[in-house]
Amino acid sequence: MNDDPSKRRLGRGLAALIGEMDQPLASVSGRPGISADRKVPIELVVRNPKNPRKNFSEAELQDLASSIRQHGIVQPVVVRPIPDDKYEIIAGERRWRAAQLAGLVEIPVISRDVDDRTALELAIVENVQRSDLNPVEEALGYEQLIAEHGYTQNDLGEIIGKSRSHVANSLRLLKLPDPVRDMLFDGSLSAGHARALIPTSDPVALARSIVAKGMSVRDAERLAQNDIKAQLNPGLSSPKSQEKDADTIALERSLSDSLGLEVKVNHRGDGGKLMISYRSLEQLEEICRLLERR
Repeated sequence: MNDDPSKRRLGRGLAALIGEMDQPLASVSGRPGISADRKVPIELVVRNPKNPRKNFSEAELQDLASSIRQHGIVQPVVVRPIPDDKYEIIAGERRWRAAQLAGLVEIPVISRDVDDRTALELAIVENVQRSDLNPVEEALGYEQLIAEHGYTQNDLGEIIGKSRSHVANSLRLLKLPDPVRDMLFDGSLSAGHARALIPTSDPVALARSIVAKGMSVRDAERLAQNDIKAQLNPGLSSPKSQEKDADTIALERSLSDSLGLEVKVNHRGDGGKLMISYRSLEQLEEICRLLERR
């Protein structure tokens, strides 16, 4: 019989709470007749400092606030009671923020008396299911559950309805330097781009190059593979050494404008290569004529 405590935690508790979060209770704190699906003064509701979601788009909040002014809050905010007759948000911080912008003085809530661990679980589940977390926030939430509450990657996969490999890949992102994590946080870099950079020699330089050039994930993976090969074979030039300076880029642009064709300049020590791309025999003949003339 498997008596793993982490598995026991995944019994009825969390699954039942997730299923019940949209269902009002008949009473709160044992007081019959007080519905949990009720309105409370907005100043009595406070955010959970451990909420994994930290980034809220101001434009999206303004849009939601406009909708709330017209239609009110359709889905109640899920909270838990805390001292001083206040309520801490479990799920719905975005709605709470938008309600403040909309000028509401009270909001509908569903109250659940749960501990810190369950509150964090519910916050992660809600945000992951709605794709509201950026990759760094998601990974930090998983890390917090593992560090503070002893969950395994398999446990987390069961909680959020994802595979263990999804959890593992998310956690790997936390190995990246802060500048790369900042690019993930603001959305300039995707999780696919970032995962490719984890084993590279200089993730920050490569990440900046990927963003500047608008590379696809496949291009980023090739760039990372070239860097890894250069680490294994120091005789090869690494992608970092091949990055072009502003003068080279300006020269490429000038030549491309003059010829009307794509031109690439790659330096190799004192020498290098000049590459002109053509798309037809007519373009090739024109290049030959220009070279012969000069």
